[in-house]
Amino acid sequence: MQFPYQFTAKGNYSLKNVRLETGFEYENEEVIGTKTDLFSIEIENGKIKSVKINDPASKAIDAKGYLMLPAFRDMHIHLDKTLYGLPWQALSPKRKSVKDMIAYEQEIIPELLKTSVDRAEQLISLLQHYGTHFARTHFNIDPTSGLKSLENLEQALQNKKDSFNAELVAFPQHGLYYTESALLMKEAAKLESVAFIGGLDPLSIDGSIEKVMDFTVQLALDHHKGIDIHLHEVGESGMKTINYLIDKAIENPALQGKTFVSHAFALAHLSPKEAEEISERLAAGKVGIASSVPFKKTIMPIPTLKKHGVNVLIGNDNVQDFWSTFGSGSMLQKANLIAELYGYATEFALSRALQFATQNILPLDDKGNQQWPKAGDEAAVVLADASCSAEAVSRMSKIQALMHNGNLFWRN
Repeated sequence: MQFPYQFTAKGNYSLKNVRLETGFEYENEEVIGTKTDLFSIEIENGKIKSVKINDPASKAIDAKGYLMLPAFRDMHIHLDKTLYGLPWQALSPKRKSVKDMIAYEQEIIPELLKTSVDRAEQLISLLQHYGTHFARTHFNIDPTSGLKSLENLEQALQNKKDSFNAELVAFPQHGLYYTESALLMKEAAKLESVAFIGGLDPLSIDGSIEKVMDFTVQLALDHHKGIDIHLHEVGESGMKTINYLIDKAIENPALQGKTFVSHAFALAHLSPKEAEEISERLAAGKVGIASSVPFKKTIMPIPTLKKHGVNVLIGNDNVQDFWSTFGSGSMLQKANLIAELYGYATEFALSRALQFATQNILPLDDKGNQQWPKAGDEAAVVLADASCSAEAVSRMSKIQALMHNGNLFWRN
């Protein structure tokens, strides 16, 4: 997909006829609707300067009554490994395990690297089509890729810098020791552009939870990085890894709020009581969970995690690549899936589900008070063809415009 928007404005300018949520409508103390009104918004130097009473007669850019929402953030994706932009191919039934996939990657990566800049840009354009302006993206660090996957990804992000931004996770997709990637990980950790140290199923791939987690934790501490590990393992090994990482975060306050377990499918196999207990521990260590939704019939205890204050991040993960046939690129779809899976069907619950697309930024607080946008907020917004957040989530409404760092792009 080519970039779906046309550049409209940057720097200092104003919008008029911007629809914003102003409160909830109640009947017998239950939320039955969402109130909105039209406003004028001033943008200055990448920030929202002011939110004012609408002036429809002004010469400002006309937002046409579309609903302004926080721009979306994809918090788990692999921009470096998409097949998007190549001829269609579904998932092969021949490769059944992670180690099968590692062997396959070793075969195809050299050829894929030749076109990975262009394909990463096309995938970014797909995300932007659906209103995403920011991503946390993992990139391969392995003996086959070396640092080339990172170099190509950085080039793609440089080419998209006016409309998109990302934080990078160095990901030893082929295992730390299974393919001797530890030295490469040390090289990547020194780079300023790398924000997180990644990891992969320590017991099933590398044969040791402690050895892998100790290496990962120390590397993050030494270079002042966060941690975001892939953990597909379930049962005893999965829970032991999660608890081991929580213990390390509690021991090292520098890691708190910067440590995440991606997927953590072991949590989906717990009893309600066990889910409550581990949620309390995750919250105590300020260890977050990042995942795609859903994943192969696995339903995570997201409501329990949220109830205990665990930071839950959502992303598309694999978008039409050799790991997964699925993945639309739409964060509104992810919010919609969560709403359907967990029964968030009311006006209030649907409006709260928007947080999974925006990563916790909501126009209204739980009591219906307007809390976004305000002067000083980042000028990262979308204009959606919807009457309110609840409708946007339920109907996965079309995005008409995207603003990143104050740069406004209107749909072609």
